[in-house]
Amino acid sequence: MSKTINWGIIGIGKIAEKFASDLATVENAKLVAVASRSIDRAKEFGGRHDSTFAYGSYEEIFNTPDLDAIYIATPHTSHAECTKLCLNKGVAVLCEKPFAMNEQEVKEMIHLAEEKQTFLMEALWTRFLPSTKKVLEIIDSKALGDIKLLQADFGFIPPFFPERRVLNPEYGGGAFLDIGIYPAFLSLLILGYPSTILATSTKGPTGVDETTAFLYQYGNNNIAKLSCTFGAETNTEATIFGTEGRIVMKKRFHDTKEIELIPNEGEPQVFNFPRETFGYNHEIEEVNDCLRKGKTSSDLWPLSQSLKLIQLLDKTREEAGIVYKTDKS
Repeated sequence: MSKTINWGIIGIGKIAEKFASDLATVENAKLVAVASRSIDRAKEFGGRHDSTFAYGSYEEIFNTPDLDAIYIATPHTSHAECTKLCLNKGVAVLCEKPFAMNEQEVKEMIHLAEEKQTFLMEALWTRFLPSTKKVLEIIDSKALGDIKLLQADFGFIPPFFPERRVLNPEYGGGAFLDIGIYPAFLSLLILGYPSTILATSTKGPTGVDETTAFLYQYGNNNIAKLSCTFGAETNTEATIFGTEGRIVMKKRFHDTKEIELIPNEGEPQVFNFPRETFGYNHEIEEVNDCLRKGKTSSDLWPLSQSLKLIQLLDKTREEAGIVYKTDKS
């Protein structure tokens, strides 16, 4: 029997609720501890998800016996601090995206993980979904021929709560880091790092970016045309165009349950990926597998890719004029 991986969660917001629900579906994995700045909220969350321990501070979670891994789901601005807290205690980390606020923070996280020989991975759950793996398989088969254009958008209108993470600049809020990361990630995964980055952005009433459009060019070979917005409900689809056909990742492409391969000649093929979870179980299984094998990073989403992604996000923000206080530290 595989070793049971004992999980803790730091930060217990909306995403953590989904993560904890999916964790309960994973074999030989258990939620044993949750930590919040509020002991009452921690106890309520822990009660909903059958956690053995609940703590009113992040530091206390390390009192948990036999703790193997921690999922960090705090606001973006505290990702680096919480990750380093865990790594210094020798506890494996799965940290929500974006990995941190900027390249410098990510480099410090990676350096510490390597120094402590402790597992670290960015929670880019889209990378581990069966639909994403199928897209890569189709591309590798050359069914699309040479890729020429990637288009992806992500847009929705969040509730107007200025004090909460999504719209609050103090917490790294804004459309680009929250949802624009998904089109950026997909472009990096499929096309690599661009040679040219162009971006422009409009700001919402709280001062964070509301809509950002970004264009990446890869030499004279291909282009990614991407956008994100908190100002409108968009298709939230991704299409990858090649010389021999195209792939459409249907609505909510970042966790799509359906993709369509449309060749220039021949009949389209539809691939369905039904599931009863939110989809976070796949990244959890990846971490569990890595820990059982004694790995300190994932081969599917290595730290080198997380570093490239934050560099891409930083450069795009610079072009679009999206600035946070952490950029000046």
